[in-house]
Amino acid sequence: MGFLLGVLLFSWFVSSLLYIPFIQLLYRWRFQRLRQKTRDAFDQRTPIFDRFHKNKAGTPVGGGLLIIALTTILFPLILLLMKYFWIPVTAVYPMRSEIKIVLFSFVSFGLLGLLDDMKKTFMWAKSGFFGLRLRHKLLLEIILAVLVSFWMVHELKIDIFYIPFVGVIQMGLWYIPFAALVIIAFANAFNITDGLDGLASGILMIALAAFWFISASILDTPLSVFIVLWLGSLIAFLYFNVFPARIFLGDVGALSFGATLAVVGLILGKAPVLAVIGAIFVFEVTSSLLQLLSRKFLGRKIFAAAPLHLWLQFKGWSEPKIVMRFWVLSIVFAIFGLWIAFLTRQPM
Repeated sequence: MGFLLGVLLFSWFVSSLLYIPFIQLLYRWRFQRLRQKTRDAFDQRTPIFDRFHKNKAGTPVGGGLLIIALTTILFPLILLLMKYFWIPVTAVYPMRSEIKIVLFSFVSFGLLGLLDDMKKTFMWAKSGFFGLRLRHKLLLEIILAVLVSFWMVHELKIDIFYIPFVGVIQMGLWYIPFAALVIIAFANAFNITDGLDGLASGILMIALAAFWFISASILDTPLSVFIVLWLGSLIAFLYFNVFPARIFLGDVGALSFGATLAVVGLILGKAPVLAVIGAIFVFEVTSSLLQLLSRKFLGRKIFAAAPLHLWLQFKGWSEPKIVMRFWVLSIVFAIFGLWIAFLTRQPM
């Protein structure tokens, strides 16, 4: 544990040194949020969203790119150093396969998000594939999620769903669509939640701390190292992302972090616990989904605005108040999730 704490501090320190020049680089590249009128999934204007986000125009996006790059580079290097200095490395699954799955999820969803960021930032006018319409984006997410899920079943032999206080359900190949659905859901849930300064990144910080505790308890060293590197870099980013934010994650970070958080939960065999620890993400995406379904099938909106954090803004809550209270709730949900995880622990 002492070594992992040192790795976390090292990741935080390196990231902290790089974020100021990285922000300046994003300004130089003009990789910034534009002042534009947004549209929802039905190609309708979103005046409430635009009203509360107009002051964020000009802020650099793409902060997740540095986190992905640093974590991806440092992860194998730290593991090699551990092997060189004879530091014990234990794993629940075949180590190479586990590392491959985690890094592939982290990088591939990040590249998809980067493509979407570039389309939004540089205002690519193409309406075909590289316009990255919603259906194209979803199709690519499905392909990536199915591939990751297949690897989990084929290489890690994960094909069970454990229901706390009930027991184990053997899913076989049905685990592939189930896991893919979880990955896609969390990728988009994180993206939806990432609408206020410090909101999604702060909730993720709390969730990662909880999953680090779980991974360390089962002595899964590779996963623990990955989580602490990710967490250290995320804390450095959060320093610049709290209100008023100097940088945003962008889709490059949001899609990558949401999908990878789901993969971490699935690898640890904690899908139900994932929904508890990441409850705020679940609430946010559920509110947006209900709003979309209501407009499509009932022809009217359930909420004045969605997702949940935007509705609270519309009701008069200040942005810092929403963020802080959601952080507090996330801590409670994380503790509750850990309680369930350890109270109902099953053999891996």
